Amino acid sequence: MVTIKRVPAAAQVAGGPPPGGRPARTGRAGVLALVHQPLVGGLVVGGLTSRTPVPIPAELALMLSVQMQRWPGEWLLLNEYGRQLGPWQLDRAIRSARTAVKGLPDDFRFHDLRHYLASLLIASGADVKVVQARLRHASAKTTLDTYGHLWPDADESARAAVGAVLAARADSLRTDAGSAG
Repeated sequence: MVTIKRVPAAAQVAGGPPPGGRPARTGRAGVLALVHQPLVGGLVVGGLTSRTPVPIPAELALMLSVQMQRWPGEWLLLNEYGRQLGPWQLDRAIRSARTAVKGLPDDFRFHDLRHYLASLLIASGADVKVVQARLRHASAKTTLDTYGHLWPDADESARAAVGAVLAARADSLRTDAGSAG
């Protein structure tokens, strides 16, 4: 599970790295950088297995920053005692949300957001390597085995590309023949 943490205030003021972390980098707005790397508004994301930056829209970075200001604490997701929200508590909150959010399937799980992200990226035209990187799959094969059915039909795309080139060439030849005569 990836967690989002604050950079200790002393490290922010002194301009030094958070304990055990990397020094702050400028110009990184809109990137969630895993494993104790700075984010907009003094947020950092920590995970034990990955150092892969995860691009996020500036609007989301701003929303996360506002969240951290509104509910101060070391973690972004807090329980009623201000401590890090545990996985089972998150699952329980998702189960409660199923009835409160119109259109949410009865069997919706937090992990389904991962599948939603993959399908959103694919529908937006992202290639397999981009989706692989965002999902932090070890290989593109894993990504293709899981989500390959969501990409447009490769044969139809190839036919359309060849057809477009042939049509453009035919138009060019007609134009050249018309101007020569």
